[in-house]
Amino acid sequence: MAIDDAVNIEDLHRMAKRRLPKIAFDFIEGGAEDERGLERNRAAFAKHQLVPRYLVDVSARDQSQTIFGRKFGSPFGISPTGTAGLFRRGADMMLAEAAREANIPYIMSGGSNDSIETAARVAPDNTWYQLYAARDGKISEDLIRRVADAGLGAVVLTVDVPVRPRRERNIRNGFANIRGTWLKAALRLKPAVLAEAMTHPGWVIEYVRHGGTPNLENWVPYARPGASVDEVVDLFGANTPAHSQTWRELEKYRRLFPRNLIVKGIMDPRDAVRAAEIGVDGVIVSNHGARQLDQAPASLDVLPAIKAAVGDRMTVMLDSGVRRGADIVIALCLGAQFVFFGRPTLYGAVAGGLPGVKKAVDIFRTEIDLVMGQIGAPSLDVLGPDFLWSDDWRRNV
Repeated sequence: MAIDDAVNIEDLHRMAKRRLPKIAFDFIEGGAEDERGLERNRAAFAKHQLVPRYLVDVSARDQSQTIFGRKFGSPFGISPTGTAGLFRRGADMMLAEAAREANIPYIMSGGSNDSIETAARVAPDNTWYQLYAARDGKISEDLIRRVADAGLGAVVLTVDVPVRPRRERNIRNGFANIRGTWLKAALRLKPAVLAEAMTHPGWVIEYVRHGGTPNLENWVPYARPGASVDEVVDLFGANTPAHSQTWRELEKYRRLFPRNLIVKGIMDPRDAVRAAEIGVDGVIVSNHGARQLDQAPASLDVLPAIKAAVGDRMTVMLDSGVRRGADIVIALCLGAQFVFFGRPTLYGAVAGGLPGVKKAVDIFRTEIDLVMGQIGAPSLDVLGPDFLWSDDWRRNV
């Protein structure tokens, strides 16, 4: 199937799966432990039904959304997806470029293969940076300084990785061994895993041709001069996660960064209220795509309580489990002001490079436009709980 023939995100998903060896695709696709959280995220959207209101003029439909004083073309953005360059060389900047062209935000991963400075050249007005706080506080402070110096619009502090999770697919596959030069990686892998990888020649040729695993460019300045990829990855691993991170660090980051400070991973209304009191500009309600705590609730299920707790004191956004434009509309009806997704655009990058990312974005835009027309919502500001069916029929009258 060609990229232009993809009808929905599931088509891009299948194309990406065909291109990548299992060891790489499982990293993208997998969750923590039994992966019940993955099922919970999708089920949370599936249980909601949109109620169409007819005899409404929907000849003109506007899906633009304004947050942090900036008008974006659609109510969604691209979540951070780490080591994207391993799955398609240059993927980080493909995501940034697609975001710039569609006028949506792109959150550069704290584990990206490209640098803050490169992203600022490609998409200065659309890139935000995800901060994984380092155990060495000076590194965290310098990363924030670099974001400010580059003129990026936001720091997105991700707080939902206090300890490393058990992603059992990765453990079985030996994913941690895919690093450094291609030869070192090949020698580290189990023969069966290596043999399966060889059945995906397109990815293998690209991997070998570029010398193996791409570096974590944002962390190169903190390693010794001339450090190898292995050394840089080890430095990143030794500094993250920052087990001792507390609200004190968040207060410090608020003082250090003059632009929008967002906290990603908030799942408790009490934490959202405390973040608002510190002066955080927004939160992204997220269970990290079900990749951290397998028994965490679905982000969508938590969203209404967090929105009710903070009201209009900060911008409330959502991430995790989004696969359809209707999912985004449902989240907006439940109180989200913006929605993010990571895997869909990464599927697009893997399947077809920059055209694949653009295709993923276009699919969501088209689906949102269709849903808005179907339910009688010419603009996003009319959306709310009234567009969602309740099992208690009396609440729908």
